[in-house]
Amino acid sequence: MFAVTVDQIDSRNDHDRVDAAIRTLEQAVGDRAVLAPERTAGDEFQLLLDDADAALDVVLDLTREGEWSVGVGVGDVDSPLPSSTRAARGSAFFRARDAVERAKHLPEHFALDVAPGRRLQTGDVEPLIAQAIRARARRSPEGWELADLLRAGHSRVDAANLLGISPQAVAKRYLSADLRAEDALRAALARLLAEADLPR
Repeated sequence: MFAVTVDQIDSRNDHDRVDAAIRTLEQAVGDRAVLAPERTAGDEFQLLLDDADAALDVVLDLTREGEWSVGVGVGDVDSPLPSSTRAARGSAFFRARDAVERAKHLPEHFALDVAPGRRLQTGDVEPLIAQAIRARARRSPEGWELADLLRAGHSRVDAANLLGISPQAVAKRYLSADLRAEDALRAALARLLAEADLPR
């Protein structure tokens, strides 16, 4: 299981972003969440997933704007599961708590903590996800504009029409934003994360 603990960065000098983030994640993750995102305390919320693709989507979406510290704990969860995320317990949640505290002091604001006895450990997966976060942080607003259209299922020709620019300009943005390997990279990272949840 993947427990995710999320804490707002510099919340004392910013408005409360938790409710808006939860609504966005509910739309993005949908029924892939085992326990839906729920505010746990102050400017923090948690959710539980059993799907590595969904867990990676949550991490990449939340770290995109630099507004959140994100900790992912990979481990067991006590059963039966409660109806509320706040009431859930288990190794995954304890590790997510440790991870988010560590994430607050890392430049990517992301940390992973994998329980012992898994096929992969923290050091096998965390640096690669962190590298992807750093690469995405260098993407321009124009690059993100194109990335979002392509992720929504539009072709590059469609994107050119929607953006009101030439296909050549789209090709230039595509290269500058390093989008060629985006889907393959996401898939590879999700496979690693899934393997980290399997017993050795």
